[in-house]
This record gives sequence, C-alpha cells and structure tokens, in this order.
Amino acid sequence: MPGAAPTPPPVPSPAPSPDAGGAEVRIRALAQTDLAEVVRIHELHTGVREPDYWEAVLRRVRLEGEAREVALAAETDGGLAAFLFGEVRAFEFGSDPCGWVFAVGVDPRFARGGTASRLLDEAYRRFQAMGVDRVRTMVRRNDVPLLAFFRANGFAGGAFVQLERSLEEGDDA
Repeated sequence: MPGAAPTPPPVPSPAPSPDAGGAEVRIRALAQTDLAEVVRIHELHTGVREPDYWEAVLRRVRLEGEAREVALAAETDGGLAAFLFGEVRAFEFGSDPCGWVFAVGVDPRFARGGTASRLLDEAYRRFQAMGVDRVRTMVRRNDVPLLAFFRANGFAGGAFVQLERSLEEGDDA
C-alpha cells in the first residue's frame, strides 16, 4: 500500500510477574484460541454474550492486521486473566497517527491487581515501536471505575471533544 508505514520490529514481551493476588501473569499476543475467554470476560462485565462481535474483532486485529494493531493477553496457569485491543489510527479530524485502546477486559478475579496496567504498559511499548507518541481511548462519562483506571495510568483530557446527536425523533438528549 503506497505511503504505508513500515512493519515495526517485534517488541519483546516483559518477563512474567505476579499480580497483586500472587498469581504469575504472562503478557503475550492474543490468539484465535482465546476467543471463548475474551467473550467470557466481556460477558462478566456487561451481561451480554457477543461471540460474533469478538470473533470479527480478533480476526481483523490478529489475522488481517497490517502490524498497526495491538491484541494482548494476560495469562495465568488458570487461563486468560485479561485482554486488550488497540490500533494505530490517523487523520480523523486532523489527528496525527496515534495509538487507540478500544477494549480492555479483566476477569474480576484479577481486578485491581495491576494486570490491566501491565497490558497498557505493553501496549505503550508496541505503539512506540509503530512510531506513534500518543495513545487515546474513549470512556463513558459515568464509568467512574474505568475513568479512574485510565487516569491512574496517565490519561487526561485530550485535544478533541467527542460530540453526538440522536437521530431519533423528539430525542434531544
């Protein structure tokens, strides 16, 4: 593809380390075989089972990706503890290329143990290897725990403000 960025070199993953609960957690690339666990963790948080959605995301990010995506797993001997999906995006609304974290999920047994922060740290390393110097995400205003998590990991309000308008008649919200 003309103008495409060169494929970044592989970034070595950090060594395994224990989470706050003492379980050894290893950070690695997500694999297609992780799909059921991604669906399970997402369902634990939302109450919604969406295997088709997550299969499409995993296929796009892992199998069709052009080295501009990040798909990470935090794994213990007991299985998947957490996941993170991100990608490099550019040029929307005049933005320079930057990393976007668009999904983070943590099995509640591993919540508040530093596992998601370790996934973010690995995502930062991989985004830097792709040549970007900024990472963004979007969070619902009323999702205080997720806002607190991202703020504790160095995120703050950025240069852009997200706006929306309902297309339902009579809905001014």
